[in-house]
Amino acid sequence: MSARPDPNDASPSASGGLVMDKDGMVALVEVLAGRGFTVVGPTVRDGAIVLAELESADELPYGWGVELEAGRYRLRERADGAAFANAAGPQSWKQFLHPAKVRQWRADRVGEETVFTAEESSPPRYAFLGVRPCDARAIAMQDRVLTGGTHRDPVYEGRRAGALLIAVECTEPGGTCFCVSMGTGPAAPPGCDLVVTEVVDDDGHRFWIRGGSQEGDEILAELPGRPADPSTCAAARAGVAAAADRMGRTMPEADLRELMAGTLDAPRWDDVASRCLTCGNCTMVCPTCFCTTTEDVTDLTGDHAERWRLWDSCFDLDFSQLHGGPVRTSPRSRYRQWMTHKLGTWYDQFGSSGCVGCGRCIVWCPVGIDITEEAAALHDWTRSGVSGEAA
Repeated sequence: MSARPDPNDASPSASGGLVMDKDGMVALVEVLAGRGFTVVGPTVRDGAIVLAELESADELPYGWGVELEAGRYRLRERADGAAFANAAGPQSWKQFLHPAKVRQWRADRVGEETVFTAEESSPPRYAFLGVRPCDARAIAMQDRVLTGGTHRDPVYEGRRAGALLIAVECTEPGGTCFCVSMGTGPAAPPGCDLVVTEVVDDDGHRFWIRGGSQEGDEILAELPGRPADPSTCAAARAGVAAAADRMGRTMPEADLRELMAGTLDAPRWDDVASRCLTCGNCTMVCPTCFCTTTEDVTDLTGDHAERWRLWDSCFDLDFSQLHGGPVRTSPRSRYRQWMTHKLGTWYDQFGSSGCVGCGRCIVWCPVGIDITEEAAALHDWTRSGVSGEAA
């Protein structure tokens, strides 16, 4: 398991920079738009904090927090007017970099011939404002999966190449957050272009912003504000450090890769299978799940056809379909595949866990299945002395 990140780490995000007020955030969005970016950030819509295109920083969720529990998500008003004192919502940045639906090619019958046309797209250049540290780690994982190997995804690669990441460090973890257990927060990781920490105290409401890349430094130079003062920096670091001690969930203190490999026959899989609906919600909201399938469609004339790439889930019965039928026919086998891959065999493929501790899979499970609770139950089983028996 990764070591807890030190919020006082002397990285580009831990010193220097500017202190801005709300007008500075307005200026940030204007500067980004002026540079040709499509700015995407959190905003309140349909009873949730969602990610959407922003025309102004005034659309940020000022004064809104969230209450999170297994199978439960509720907005709540905050008296302090903070913009980023809320945990991850139902969406992740994956939807912009690895879209749920992508057309790959079109085919048209022209006379006696069939003409195939590969899909070419010019995605907008995104500026992601408000990327949580856990989500920044998730983007780095997707970079490794979709662009770091022999088979690169051109759709992801094209969208990711121009994306600007503006991280917001967490000072208010949710009831289902466990990023500290996974070593992914609450401090911002390296690789972000700008890093913001929001501070609300007796000295006022302000944002400490600093650069993490050359482009980030150039944008920072165009923003209004004053040089970062020791008081604001100390308050920001203290808020991040306090958040690390207020996680709503924790993973067991164990080698998760070994735990998953050693509990394949545990009776706990039957228990979770009796509750799991195999709906796939956990994979849809997960910021690191990347599986896809393809679908061919045609119009009624038969003269036009298209191939689409769609998000897929290992909870789908057809996901493991071979010529003789699906390999994983039971809910037990499908849930076990998801969890053991996410926490275990991901290490073998990509060198890290596939979980960043955002807690979305807990919140958006209709029956409230909690991955940290399941991991703890498996860990308890291994220590009970019966793990060597057949389940």
